Amino acid sequence: MNQILKYSFCLVLLFTFGQLDAQDIKWKIIAPGIWKGSIGKPETYDLLIASGAKPAMDRLKRMNDASFPLVQQNITAKLNDGKTYLRFPLDRKEQIYGFGLNFQTVHQRGKILKLHVDHFGGKDNGRTHAPTPFYVSSNGYGVFINSARYLDVYAGSAVLRDGENVPEAKDRNTDKSWSSRPYSDGVEILVPSEGVEFYVFAGPKPLDAIRRYNLFNGGGVLPPRWGLGFTQRVRTLYTADEVEAEVKAFEDKGFPLDFIGLEPGWQSKAYPCTFEWDKDRFPQPSLFVKTLLDKGVRVNLWTNPYVSPQASIYNKIKPFTADHTVWLGAIPDLTMPQARDVLFSQLKKSQLDIGVSGYKFDEVDGYDHYLWPDVTLFPSGKSAEQMRQTYGLLIQRYSAEMYRERNQRTFGLVRGSNGGASSFPYVIYNDYYNHEDFITALINSGFAGVLWTPEARASKSEEEWLRRMQSVVFSPMAMINAWSSGTKPWSYPNVEKQVKDAALLRMKMMPYWYSEFAKYHFEGTPPFRAMNLEDGYQAEVKAEVKTTNLEENPYIEAVNKEVKDQYMAGEYLLVAPMFAGKKTRTVILPKGKWFDFYTGEFAGDGEVINITPGLDKIPVYVKDGGIIPIGPALLHAPKSIEKIDLEIRYYGNKPGKYMLYDDDGETFNYEKGAYSFREINIVKETNGKLKASISPAQKGKPNTINKVSFKAMTK
Repeated sequence: MNQILKYSFCLVLLFTFGQLDAQDIKWKIIAPGIWKGSIGKPETYDLLIASGAKPAMDRLKRMNDASFPLVQQNITAKLNDGKTYLRFPLDRKEQIYGFGLNFQTVHQRGKILKLHVDHFGGKDNGRTHAPTPFYVSSNGYGVFINSARYLDVYAGSAVLRDGENVPEAKDRNTDKSWSSRPYSDGVEILVPSEGVEFYVFAGPKPLDAIRRYNLFNGGGVLPPRWGLGFTQRVRTLYTADEVEAEVKAFEDKGFPLDFIGLEPGWQSKAYPCTFEWDKDRFPQPSLFVKTLLDKGVRVNLWTNPYVSPQASIYNKIKPFTADHTVWLGAIPDLTMPQARDVLFSQLKKSQLDIGVSGYKFDEVDGYDHYLWPDVTLFPSGKSAEQMRQTYGLLIQRYSAEMYRERNQRTFGLVRGSNGGASSFPYVIYNDYYNHEDFITALINSGFAGVLWTPEARASKSEEEWLRRMQSVVFSPMAMINAWSSGTKPWSYPNVEKQVKDAALLRMKMMPYWYSEFAKYHFEGTPPFRAMNLEDGYQAEVKAEVKTTNLEENPYIEAVNKEVKDQYMAGEYLLVAPMFAGKKTRTVILPKGKWFDFYTGEFAGDGEVINITPGLDKIPVYVKDGGIIPIGPALLHAPKSIEKIDLEIRYYGNKPGKYMLYDDDGETFNYEKGAYSFREINIVKETNGKLKASISPAQKGKPNTINKVSFKAMTK
C-alpha cells in the first residue's frame, strides 16, 4: 500500500511539474479576423515596434468578419529555460507557405528553419534577407510571431510522444511504407525570450489571411508612378559626365528610363561611407541632379549606413554607435533619435535638398564575416541579435519618413527586411544570380509582405539576357543593375529589338501596374503572388523520390514536387517565364478559360498546356473577362498633371469588371482622399460587339486620363 501511495504521489508531482511551465495564452481581438495571443513577458522591443507599423483599421473593417480559424485549445505555449515554446496544430492534408523570402522552395511543411536576417547563401534554411516569421496555411489562415529574435521553426517536422495524432511506429526492415519523416501534426516555434506576442489571421481563403496581414502592417506600399518605370544602375566609379552620357544614350535609342542609380563612387569614400559627394567625379551635385530631373530622370543613390572616420558627421554620431565596426565604419544605433538625427540630417542636407529621389541601402542583411557579431554592444541596450533582425526595418522606416515629411513618395532598394515592412517603399535585391530561383523568390515575396526584384545584370548569352529582361518587366522593379558589368539594354545586339519591346511594354502597362499596387495598399492584395492563391488553381502536387539509391539517400526521403516557375501578376495575369536553354515548358492554368495576352487567342481551360513560345515574348495569359488598361509607350512615367490616352483591352467572353486607380502619382495626398477608383465594365453581346463603360472622373479628384478606347482582344 505504501508503494502504491508513493507511486501515486510521484505521479502527482510529475503531473504538477509538467504543468508548471504551461502558460495560459491571453487572447485579444485586434480587428475583424485578427487575434493577438500573448504569453509570459513579451519583450519591449519587437518587429512591430521597430517597423512602427500601424494597422489600417478603416480598411480592415471593410473585410468580412470571420471566426477563429483554429481550435484555440490546440494552440499551446510553454516557458522553459528562459525561452518560449509555441505550438500550432496542423491537419494531415494541410500545406504551409511563407516563413520569409525563400528562393528555392514554396512548400514549407516539413522544414526546419532558423529565421535569421542574412544574405541568401544558396539554401532555404531560414537565413535570408527577409525571414518574416509569418506563415500561411492552405486551410485559410495565417500566423505571425512578433519577435525580433532568431527563431527556430519546426514546420511539421517533429512528433510528440503523447500527441493526439501519433502515427504507428513501423518496422523499417520489413515495411515498405516506413518513412523517415513520420506525420507531424504541429508547427513548433522556439522563441529565445521569456514571453512573446503572436497574431492569428483568419481567411476564409489563404489570400484573405495575407490581405489581413498586410493591412495589419499598414497596407502595401503605393510607389510613385515613376518607381514603376525603368531603372538603370551605372558602374561603380562613373562620373557625372558619364552618367549624363548614359542618360542621353537611353534617350537617343528610345529606351525608357525613369530613375538612374549611382553606386558607391558618388561618395568621397565608401565602405565605410562619408555620405558626401565626391568632388572630382561630381563637382556640382545640385546642377547634376537638376539636369537629370529636367530630362525626366530621377537619381537614386547607393549607400550603406556605416560611417567612415573621415566623414564630417563621424565625431558627432560616434557616441551613438556600437562598440564594433563594419569595414571599420561606425554602426549607428538607429533605435536612438540622436543617431538618426545626425545621419538623416546629413542625407537631407547633402542629397534630398538638391532633389535626390531615393536610395539603395546595402549591407543591412548579412555576411557574418563583415557584419557585426552577436557580442556587439549597442548604446541603447538593444542586443546585437535584435539589431540584426531589425536593422533593415529601421533604415527603411526612417529614410522613408524623410520623404514623407516633404509629401514626396520614394521607391528604392534594400538588402534586409522583416515582419512589419509591408508599407515600406523598398524592393529587396541581392548578389545571388540564379534566374529560376529569382522567380521562386518573387512568388514567395507575396507571402512575406515584401517586394523582390529579379534584376538583370549581365548574361552568358543573348538568349539569357532577353529571358532575364522579360522577367524583369513583369516584376515590382524593372531594373538593370550594371554596377560591375556596365551592361546596357542594347548590349546584346541580336535581341536589342525584343528587349526594347519588353521595356516599352512595361511602360504601356503602367495604368495596370499602378492600379494593382493601389489594391496592395488599399486591400492588402500582393501585386505578385503564388499560383496557389488563385481561385481554381489545382496543381497536381505529389511527393516524389529523387533517388532510391540507399548510398545516396539512406532513408529514401520523398520531397514535395512544387510548382515554382509561374505566378500571378495583378488581378488578371498569369506569367510563365522562360529560362535560357528551354524551348518549351508546361503551364498549369487554373479552372476557367484563359487567353493569350498578346493575341487574345484561347489558351486553355483549367488544364496543363505545353507551349513553345519562341524567343520574342514571355508567356503571359489573361483569365476570362480580364481587363488590362494600356497606355502609350512613354519613355518616362506620366507627370502628375499629364493626361494620357487609354486603350482598355478585354479578353474572353465573360462580363468583365476592373477598378482603375488614379491620383497625382507623386505625393501622399491620396491619404487625404485625393484619389479615385474608376469602374470599368465590359460585356460582349451576342453579336460580338462590346458594351463597355468607364465611370466618369470625379469632380475635384485627380484625373490623368484623356481619351478612352476599348478593344476586344478575343475575336
